[in-house]
Amino acid sequence: MWQHLKLSSLGVIDSAELELSAGFTVITGETGAGKTMVVTALGLLRGERADLGLVRVGSDQARVEASIGVRPGAAAVTAVEGAGGRIDDDVVILGRVLSAAGRSRAVAGGATVPAALLAEVTDELVAVHGQSDQHRLLRATEQRAALDRFAGEPLAEAAEAYAPVYSRWRTVERTLEELRTHGQERARELDVLRFGLDEIAAVEPVAGEDEALRTEESRLAHSESLARAADEAHRLLAGDGDLDAARSRVADASGALRDAAGHDPELDALTERVLEIGILLDEVGTDLGSYSAGVELDPERLAVLQDRRAALAGLQRKYGPTLDDVIAWADKSAARLGELGNDDEAVAALEAERADLVPEVRRLAERLSVLRTEAAGRLSALVDTELAQLSMPSARLEVQVTSSAETTPGPHGVDDVELLFAANSGTGLRPLHKGASGGELSRLMLGLEVVLADRTTVPTLVFDEVDAGIGGKAAVEVGRRLARLAEHAQVIAVTHLPQVAAFADHHFVVSKDDDGNVTSSSVLRVDEASRVDELARMLAGQEDSATAQAHARELLDLARG
Repeated sequence: MWQHLKLSSLGVIDSAELELSAGFTVITGETGAGKTMVVTALGLLRGERADLGLVRVGSDQARVEASIGVRPGAAAVTAVEGAGGRIDDDVVILGRVLSAAGRSRAVAGGATVPAALLAEVTDELVAVHGQSDQHRLLRATEQRAALDRFAGEPLAEAAEAYAPVYSRWRTVERTLEELRTHGQERARELDVLRFGLDEIAAVEPVAGEDEALRTEESRLAHSESLARAADEAHRLLAGDGDLDAARSRVADASGALRDAAGHDPELDALTERVLEIGILLDEVGTDLGSYSAGVELDPERLAVLQDRRAALAGLQRKYGPTLDDVIAWADKSAARLGELGNDDEAVAALEAERADLVPEVRRLAERLSVLRTEAAGRLSALVDTELAQLSMPSARLEVQVTSSAETTPGPHGVDDVELLFAANSGTGLRPLHKGASGGELSRLMLGLEVVLADRTTVPTLVFDEVDAGIGGKAAVEVGRRLARLAEHAQVIAVTHLPQVAAFADHHFVVSKDDDGNVTSSSVLRVDEASRVDELARMLAGQEDSATAQAHARELLDLARG
């Protein structure tokens, strides 16, 4: 529900604030006072094109702002938060600023957004009906949705049964199309995968073996120098012939130190360390001797290692860069090969499933068609009755539901729903946008909204001079129907008819003041006494006429009766 609307420097309105409530709100005022500026403001908040001529003369910018209550989880909430805006206490703040310099700015939840986002946000929050704005029920999708809402629970249950079957059928169709359309690409992919897997299988790489092979190859390639170095080190440590070995020198040092043992703890500690060096030299010398004796000189083994490493390097260049990457590619490709290799079986299984799904989709779609066709007749008759009460006794509405066996099922079945209208007897039925004038279309929309009132999904309905071209009893019926609509949704109407205004729960009056230089208007909520004066002005052009005031009170009594 729209809670607060603020206008600043918009057209003739210098500044105005409207505290909006549930029920039926009416806005009246003299011709040219600017009462349609309220609807214009709503249009700006709905993302409509910004006319910079709306900026009040002498002002730098015009500003419109509204506070709107929203349901948690609603599409409007998602859209605002997705754009970086905030929703506080289930209320969203929307704004639009027009600059006299030629710029426009839109705001949602405190964030600057494209004007198109305002249209997305408000699409589910308000529907505006006026002689120049009947867009919502002129859209084919909205006409079908309106009929479905009118059809009620039976159609909702049928649609709920249809949706998953249709969704699965479309998935099967898309998968089959992909398998067939991309058959050549899949065949090429199969060849590439098979070649790669065969190449890897021929080598049979093992995780981590490249490092082990590198170490072994290095040892074999330098075996002579390794053995020579170990022999020389062993000779120097253990001694050989006349060589004064390192081990002998350490033994002599140890003997010299033992002669002085027991006299100084510090020297005793050093003696122990020399003894440890001697033991370590013995162990290292023995190990060097064993290493030298164990070094292999095997040119054939070296050649095998080099060939193996070259084969692994070739795989790494193609499928690597590391050996682990090569093995991972092989595992992934083997799985993909299994998928591609089962295409023929997958196609056969999908075709069998499609053969079962197609008649089921058709059967459920036919059920939707039957329910829509039955509801269409009832909706047409009820709207015709409403039109007769709105001074259009010869007008006819036909809700046409068409489908054929050749129609490809869609998300909502196979039906095309179109509202056809004839304003007078003897004229043919035509689509809404071709068969009705602005005033006729306004009353038709009112009649539709009244019939659909208890099933409406839009919380706020705005009517801009929907009563144009009528008066008398028909005007009373318009007021009565707007009041009836207000039992199910917030209704805001701009009107020039006192018969309509009398039925309102809340009444705002737009008044203008002209000092000879500048015309400015203000918007005020009127109390009971002032309301009688305004209705009298609307009836007779003068609010102080006793006759007009008596008639105004009579209208109020009629509306409350």
